[in-house]
Amino acid sequence: MSGRQRELNFRFLAEPADVNYGGKVHGGVVMKWIDQAGYAAAVGWSGHYSVTVAVGGIRFVAPIRIGDLVTVSAKLVHTGTTSMHFAIDVRARDPMHEGSDRLCTHCVIVFVAMDAVEGKPTPVPAWAPQNDEDRRLAEYATQVMALSKDIEETVARYRNVGE
Repeated sequence: MSGRQRELNFRFLAEPADVNYGGKVHGGVVMKWIDQAGYAAAVGWSGHYSVTVAVGGIRFVAPIRIGDLVTVSAKLVHTGTTSMHFAIDVRARDPMHEGSDRLCTHCVIVFVAMDAVEGKPTPVPAWAPQNDEDRRLAEYATQVMALSKDIEETVARYRNVGE
């Protein structure tokens, strides 16, 4: 595990181009930030180009305003043979006022490492929970992705009803 990066934080200010007509950051912009942080974390863990394969349990719980200092945190919480699951928290705060960050968005994002030569999934270094918090996060990630899979199957059944 030496040299592997399990956690990553991006920090930046929410810019005018990021916001909608109401002055709040677009959900799509937040999703882009999540994907960028997840990608950097996946490459940092695996050492390979990686692709997003799923996002589960995304919740927008508080708005991000123009000028907010935003922190997007990615933490590896589960590995499969070629996949890596990251818990993502997006937090924000007004940099001009004292106060703690507020949780704005949370989700689990899954990446698969890709072989540079053939472009096929390639194994990633295994990660195992080290403490109770790690075990809780690993269980959480697998439950969120199982729920997402159930939703996909329900949508597929619905779409096939008229065919």
